[in-house]
Amino acid sequence: MEKNTQAELKAHLIETEPEFRRLADEHAALKAQLEAIESKGRVTLDDEVEESRLKKLKLRLKDQMGEFLARHATHQVA
Repeated sequence: MEKNTQAELKAHLIETEPEFRRLADEHAALKAQLEAIESKGRVTLDDEVEESRLKKLKLRLKDQMGEFLARHATHQVA
């Protein structure tokens, strides 16, 4: 799938599918939390543990969003 088409599908799903919107919102919130940790001048051990936890959660959400996109892309092609 072309990147532009995938971006369009993602935008469409955010508008029309509450579950996909929830996943995208959670993913964005985790990204913001990670950016806040990474922007600190000094990162503590607790920060590193939290960063690792957040990265795993973010990756899980990204995988779920990818599965959602794949299912809907298949339906659009068919």
